[in-house]
Amino acid sequence: MRKWILAAMPLMMGVLSVGAQVKKPATKPAAAKQAGGGAAQIAKGKVLYKQYCMTCHQENGTGVPRMNPPLVKTEYVLGDKKRLIGILLNGLNEDVEINGDYFTNPMPSQAALKDQEIADILSYVRNSFGNKASTVSVGEVTAVRATIK
Repeated sequence: MRKWILAAMPLMMGVLSVGAQVKKPATKPAAAKQAGGGAAQIAKGKVLYKQYCMTCHQENGTGVPRMNPPLVKTEYVLGDKKRLIGILLNGLNEDVEINGDYFTNPMPSQAALKDQEIADILSYVRNSFGNKASTVSVGEVTAVRATIK
């Protein structure tokens, strides 16, 4: 019995050492770290979206026909970040045309939200519902807020 255990030891050690090898997780690019972007920001944005935006724009971002616009692959979401930030800060009280459909509900200002919260929400929206766009930084929100009188 003792010989069998001694013979099996090298095999067991090899199996244990292979199982103990762990890959290091991939690191984020330096630009994503500096901008505060990435998965953590988008995850925070998802929580805030559910709290502040989901009632009107729905859980899947499709909005409500003829009332609240969709956030799915629209120029409003994927286009100019300054315009999008401005909509959250100022609200929007005009008809919006998206793909031939008109949406008439006014959007209230979300200026009471902190710059980080707005950046997180918009980063989530720009990277959810089939959207793929750059994240929004706190600095970008702060810069747009500074232009509001």
